[in-house]
Amino acid sequence: MRALGPALAALLVAGAAEAQQPAPISPDRPDAANSTATVGAGVVQVEGGFAYSRTGATGGAQRQFFVEGTLRAGLTERFEARIDGQPFVKQWGPDAATGSGDYFLGFKWRFFDPPEGSGLPSLGVQPAVKLPAASAPIGTEKVDVGAVALASFDLPWDLSLDVNGGLAAIAQTRPGGYLLQALVAATLGAEIDERWLPFVALAYASRGQRDGCDTLSAQAGLVWRATRNAALDLSGQASLIGQAPDYLLRVGASIRFGR
Repeated sequence: MRALGPALAALLVAGAAEAQQPAPISPDRPDAANSTATVGAGVVQVEGGFAYSRTGATGGAQRQFFVEGTLRAGLTERFEARIDGQPFVKQWGPDAATGSGDYFLGFKWRFFDPPEGSGLPSLGVQPAVKLPAASAPIGTEKVDVGAVALASFDLPWDLSLDVNGGLAAIAQTRPGGYLLQALVAATLGAEIDERWLPFVALAYASRGQRDGCDTLSAQAGLVWRATRNAALDLSGQASLIGQAPDYLLRVGASIRFGR
């Protein structure tokens, strides 16, 4: 009986420590749709990687290599400020160029968490404005704005579904003005021992230029949580409809600080 008290106390302490343990890292890369998950108050998360794409026919194919990065800073448990961008871009083909890509300044706000067991999704919103750091032909040198609504579903068998839908105002050149672009993306993911996260995704965008066309792409990839605060990822994407890259390959890493 004398040993029972210390044993119970040890179990309570272990249970409390496990309950207080933060959720494992949840990167927004590399899949097409972002989840509603935010990094948390006082937490900084850095996500980055490399990508290579090819677009067009063999004779005049446009190839591109770029570095991509995201900085996410949690202001509250449900609200984060963020900047996404491509600090380095190199293009080969008809529009050969080397320089910086564009940056996007925005935030993510998760405004609804469903009651446990309700089957409802968590909901959020993610607006952004493009800072036109890239000169032509890498970028348009014009400001774009947009916002997407986010919904994340917890499904049976450790599956998850993230669905995004929104609009972007894309600046035009000849003639000027803006064109409203529709954006829809969905990612179906699985969680295997909390470390391996394979996924498949679809992404649709209506035309971004007046002489352009709608695009539809399919993607598959894998995220590996090396630790609770670090993850590696890789993915491949292929065009199904329109003038999206014929293929896009990405590899990267994410690390969380402060939790």
